[in-house]
Amino acid sequence: MSENPPPLPARKRKIITPGFDPQIQPVLPPLSALGPLPEQALHLDFIKAAFSQPVQWDVEPVFSDAFRIDADALSQVVQAAVLMPLVQRDSGLNVIFTRRAAHLYDHAGQVSFPGGRIEVTDANALAAALRETHEEIGVEPHFVQTIGTHPCFLTATGFSMEPVIGLVQPGFVFKPDATEVAEVFEVPLAFLMDPANHRLHRAELPGGGQRLYYSMPWGQYFIWGATAALVRNLYHHLAAAHKLMSGR
Repeated sequence: MSENPPPLPARKRKIITPGFDPQIQPVLPPLSALGPLPEQALHLDFIKAAFSQPVQWDVEPVFSDAFRIDADALSQVVQAAVLMPLVQRDSGLNVIFTRRAAHLYDHAGQVSFPGGRIEVTDANALAAALRETHEEIGVEPHFVQTIGTHPCFLTATGFSMEPVIGLVQPGFVFKPDATEVAEVFEVPLAFLMDPANHRLHRAELPGGGQRLYYSMPWGQYFIWGATAALVRNLYHHLAAAHKLMSGR
Protein backbone atom coordinates (compact mmCIF):
# COMPACT_ATOMS: atom_id res chain seq x y z
CA MET A 1 0.00 0.00 0.00
CA SER A 2 1.52 3.29 -1.02
CA GLU A 3 1.98 6.15 1.39
CA ASN A 4 -0.30 9.13 1.17
CA PRO A 5 1.23 11.87 -0.97
CA PRO A 6 2.37 14.97 0.90
CA PRO A 7 -0.22 17.77 0.98
CA LEU A 8 0.07 20.43 -1.66
CA PRO A 9 1.33 23.77 -0.42
CA ALA A 10 -1.40 26.31 0.25
CA ARG A 11 -1.91 28.73 -2.60
CA LYS A 12 -1.40 32.31 -1.66
CA ARG A 13 -4.15 34.70 -2.58
CA LYS A 14 -3.00 37.38 -4.94
CA ILE A 15 -3.16 40.88 -3.53
CA ILE A 16 -5.66 42.87 -5.58
CA THR A 17 -4.27 46.12 -7.00
CA PRO A 18 -5.99 48.75 -9.16
CA GLY A 19 -3.58 48.19 -12.06
CA PHE A 20 -2.27 51.77 -11.98
CA ASP A 21 -0.66 54.18 -9.54
CA PRO A 22 -3.52 56.43 -8.41
CA GLN A 23 -1.19 59.16 -7.19
CA ILE A 24 0.35 59.98 -10.58
CA GLN A 25 -2.66 59.92 -12.90
CA PRO A 26 -3.68 63.10 -14.77
CA VAL A 27 -5.90 65.57 -12.94
CA LEU A 28 -8.95 66.78 -14.87
CA PRO A 29 -10.67 70.16 -14.59
CA PRO A 30 -13.61 70.20 -12.13
CA LEU A 31 -16.91 69.17 -13.70
CA SER A 32 -18.68 72.06 -11.97
CA ALA A 33 -17.84 75.02 -9.76
CA LEU A 34 -18.67 74.06 -6.19
CA GLY A 35 -17.93 76.18 -3.15
CA PRO A 36 -16.90 75.08 0.33
CA LEU A 37 -19.55 74.34 2.90
CA PRO A 38 -20.18 77.42 5.04
CA GLU A 39 -18.86 77.31 8.58
CA GLN A 40 -22.28 76.76 10.17
CA ALA A 41 -22.80 73.62 8.07
CA LEU A 42 -19.71 72.06 9.65
CA HIS A 43 -21.23 71.97 13.14
CA LEU A 44 -22.55 68.78 14.68
CA ASP A 45 -26.03 70.18 15.33
CA PHE A 46 -26.41 71.08 11.66
CA ILE A 47 -25.23 67.67 10.48
CA LYS A 48 -27.67 65.91 12.80
CA ALA A 49 -30.48 68.13 11.49
CA ALA A 50 -29.47 67.37 7.89
CA PHE A 51 -29.96 63.65 8.53
CA SER A 52 -33.12 64.01 10.62
CA GLN A 53 -35.31 65.54 7.89
CA PRO A 54 -35.99 64.82 4.22
CA VAL A 55 -33.40 66.50 2.02
CA GLN A 56 -33.40 66.24 -1.78
CA TRP A 57 -29.83 65.66 -2.87
CA ASP A 58 -28.03 63.88 -5.70
CA VAL A 59 -25.20 61.40 -5.34
CA GLU A 60 -21.80 62.26 -6.82
CA PRO A 61 -22.51 62.39 -10.59
CA VAL A 62 -19.17 60.84 -11.57
CA PHE A 63 -20.24 57.65 -9.79
CA SER A 64 -24.02 57.82 -10.22
CA ASP A 65 -24.15 54.32 -11.73
CA ALA A 66 -22.23 52.87 -8.79
CA PHE A 67 -24.89 54.17 -6.39
CA ARG A 68 -27.74 52.53 -8.34
CA ILE A 69 -27.40 48.83 -7.68
CA ASP A 70 -30.16 46.52 -8.88
CA ALA A 71 -31.15 43.24 -7.26
CA ASP A 72 -29.21 41.13 -9.79
CA ALA A 73 -26.02 43.05 -9.12
CA LEU A 74 -26.45 42.72 -5.36
CA SER A 75 -26.44 38.93 -5.61
CA GLN A 76 -23.01 39.00 -7.27
CA VAL A 77 -21.13 41.32 -4.93
CA VAL A 78 -19.82 41.17 -1.38
CA GLN A 79 -22.07 43.01 1.06
CA ALA A 80 -20.05 45.36 3.24
CA ALA A 81 -20.51 48.28 5.60
CA VAL A 82 -18.25 51.09 6.75
CA LEU A 83 -18.43 53.68 9.49
CA MET A 84 -17.74 57.29 8.53
CA PRO A 85 -16.67 58.38 12.02
CA LEU A 86 -16.82 62.01 13.10
CA VAL A 87 -15.11 63.17 16.28
CA GLN A 88 -15.37 66.56 17.97
CA ARG A 89 -12.04 68.27 18.61
CA ASP A 90 -11.27 71.74 19.98
CA SER A 91 -10.68 72.99 16.43
CA GLY A 92 -13.92 71.49 15.08
CA LEU A 93 -15.13 68.18 13.71
CA ASN A 94 -12.62 65.71 12.34
CA VAL A 95 -13.15 62.57 10.27
CA ILE A 96 -11.37 59.37 11.30
CA PHE A 97 -9.65 57.28 8.62
CA THR A 98 -7.47 54.19 8.64
CA ARG A 99 -4.56 53.18 6.45
CA ARG A 100 -4.94 49.50 5.72
CA ALA A 101 -2.12 47.05 6.36
CA ALA A 102 0.12 46.45 3.36
CA HIS A 103 -0.31 42.66 3.39
CA LEU A 104 -4.12 42.63 3.04
CA TYR A 105 -5.57 41.13 -0.15
CA ASP A 106 -8.20 43.82 -0.71
CA HIS A 107 -7.21 47.51 -0.89
CA ALA A 108 -3.81 46.90 0.71
CA GLY A 109 -2.16 50.04 2.04
CA GLN A 110 -5.05 52.25 0.99
CA VAL A 111 -6.83 54.86 3.08
CA SER A 112 -10.29 53.74 4.08
CA PHE A 113 -13.02 54.02 6.65
CA PRO A 114 -13.22 51.28 9.27
CA GLY A 115 -15.50 48.52 8.02
CA GLY A 116 -15.73 45.26 6.15
CA ARG A 117 -17.96 42.39 5.11
CA ILE A 118 -21.42 42.00 6.58
CA GLU A 119 -21.35 38.60 8.29
CA VAL A 120 -24.36 36.32 8.75
CA THR A 121 -24.14 37.03 12.48
CA ASP A 122 -24.58 40.79 11.91
CA ALA A 123 -28.14 42.03 12.38
CA ASN A 124 -27.70 44.70 9.70
CA ALA A 125 -25.19 47.06 8.11
CA LEU A 126 -25.01 49.21 11.24
CA ALA A 127 -24.11 46.20 13.37
CA ALA A 128 -21.43 45.21 10.87
CA ALA A 129 -19.95 48.72 10.74
CA LEU A 130 -19.79 48.94 14.54
CA ARG A 131 -18.32 45.45 14.89
CA GLU A 132 -15.66 46.10 12.27
CA THR A 133 -14.80 49.47 13.82
CA HIS A 134 -14.29 47.79 17.18
CA GLU A 135 -12.18 45.03 15.64
CA GLU A 136 -10.05 47.34 13.48
CA ILE A 137 -9.40 50.40 15.65
CA GLY A 138 -10.64 49.40 19.10
CA VAL A 139 -13.54 51.86 19.38
CA GLU A 140 -16.33 50.06 21.20
CA PRO A 141 -19.89 50.33 19.82
CA HIS A 142 -21.26 52.20 22.84
CA PHE A 143 -18.97 55.13 22.01
CA VAL A 144 -20.64 55.61 18.59
CA GLN A 145 -23.79 57.69 18.19
CA THR A 146 -25.39 56.92 14.83
CA ILE A 147 -26.33 59.98 12.77
CA GLY A 148 -27.56 58.41 9.53
CA THR A 149 -26.76 56.34 6.47
CA HIS A 150 -26.02 56.94 2.80
CA PRO A 151 -26.68 54.94 -0.39
CA CYS A 152 -24.63 51.80 -1.02
CA PHE A 153 -21.62 52.21 -3.28
CA LEU A 154 -20.53 49.44 -5.67
CA THR A 155 -16.72 49.42 -5.72
CA ALA A 156 -14.54 48.44 -8.66
CA THR A 157 -13.41 45.41 -6.64
CA GLY A 158 -16.92 43.99 -6.23
CA PHE A 159 -18.03 45.24 -2.82
CA SER A 160 -21.43 46.79 -2.15
CA MET A 161 -20.47 49.20 0.60
CA GLU A 162 -23.11 50.78 2.85
CA PRO A 163 -21.86 53.87 4.71
CA VAL A 164 -23.01 54.65 8.26
CA ILE A 165 -22.28 58.16 9.54
CA GLY A 166 -21.65 58.34 13.27
CA LEU A 167 -20.22 60.51 16.02
CA VAL A 168 -17.55 58.97 18.23
CA GLN A 169 -18.17 60.15 21.79
CA PRO A 170 -15.39 61.26 24.18
CA GLY A 171 -13.61 58.63 26.23
CA PHE A 172 -12.62 56.22 23.48
CA VAL A 173 -9.06 55.05 22.91
CA PHE A 174 -7.67 53.97 19.55
CA LYS A 175 -6.35 50.40 19.67
CA PRO A 176 -5.56 49.51 16.04
CA ASP A 177 -5.37 45.85 15.10
CA ALA A 178 -1.97 45.62 13.39
CA THR A 179 -3.11 42.65 11.31
CA GLU A 180 -5.63 44.91 9.53
CA VAL A 181 -4.69 48.52 10.19
CA ALA A 182 -1.31 50.18 9.74
CA GLU A 183 -2.38 53.57 11.04
CA VAL A 184 -5.33 55.65 12.28
CA PHE A 185 -5.45 59.36 11.50
CA GLU A 186 -7.88 62.28 11.40
CA VAL A 187 -8.64 64.94 8.81
CA PRO A 188 -10.59 68.16 9.53
CA LEU A 189 -14.12 68.00 8.17
CA ALA A 190 -13.69 71.57 6.89
CA PHE A 191 -10.86 70.42 4.60
CA LEU A 192 -12.92 67.52 3.24
CA MET A 193 -16.02 69.66 2.69
CA ASP A 194 -14.16 72.09 0.42
CA PRO A 195 -14.23 70.88 -3.22
CA ALA A 196 -11.10 72.92 -3.89
CA ASN A 197 -9.31 70.05 -2.14
CA HIS A 198 -10.90 67.39 -4.36
CA ARG A 199 -9.05 66.28 -7.49
CA LEU A 200 -10.71 64.39 -10.33
CA HIS A 201 -8.38 61.91 -12.05
CA ARG A 202 -8.57 59.78 -15.18
CA ALA A 203 -6.59 56.54 -15.33
CA GLU A 204 -5.95 54.48 -18.45
CA LEU A 205 -6.51 50.83 -17.53
CA PRO A 206 -4.04 48.12 -18.61
CA GLY A 207 -6.70 46.16 -20.48
CA GLY A 208 -8.17 49.20 -22.16
CA GLY A 209 -10.79 51.62 -20.96
CA GLN A 210 -10.61 54.38 -18.42
CA ARG A 211 -11.44 54.94 -14.79
CA LEU A 212 -12.43 58.21 -13.17
CA TYR A 213 -11.88 58.76 -9.47
CA TYR A 214 -11.44 61.51 -6.91
CA SER A 215 -8.55 62.07 -4.56
CA MET A 216 -8.21 64.30 -1.50
CA PRO A 217 -4.51 64.40 -0.55
CA TRP A 218 -3.94 65.35 3.08
CA GLY A 219 -0.28 65.63 4.01
CA GLN A 220 1.27 62.20 3.55
CA TYR A 221 -2.12 60.53 3.12
CA PHE A 222 -3.75 59.93 -0.25
CA ILE A 223 -7.51 59.57 0.15
CA TRP A 224 -8.99 58.27 -3.10
CA GLY A 225 -11.37 55.87 -4.82
CA ALA A 226 -14.46 54.61 -3.01
CA THR A 227 -13.50 56.40 0.21
CA ALA A 228 -13.26 59.74 -1.60
CA ALA A 229 -16.57 59.04 -3.36
CA LEU A 230 -18.30 58.63 0.01
CA VAL A 231 -16.79 61.93 1.17
CA ARG A 232 -18.11 63.63 -1.98
CA ASN A 233 -21.57 62.26 -1.21
CA LEU A 234 -21.42 63.72 2.29
CA TYR A 235 -20.54 67.07 0.74
CA HIS A 236 -23.49 66.93 -1.67
CA HIS A 237 -25.89 65.96 1.13
CA LEU A 238 -24.78 68.70 3.51
CA ALA A 239 -24.65 71.33 0.75
CA ALA A 240 -28.24 70.53 -0.24
CA ALA A 241 -29.32 70.56 3.41
CA HIS A 242 -27.74 73.98 3.95
CA LYS A 243 -29.49 75.35 0.87
CA LEU A 244 -32.81 73.98 2.12
CA MET A 245 -32.45 75.15 5.72
CA SER A 246 -31.12 78.58 4.83
CA GLY A 247 -33.92 79.14 2.30
CA ARG A 248 -31.52 79.77 -0.58
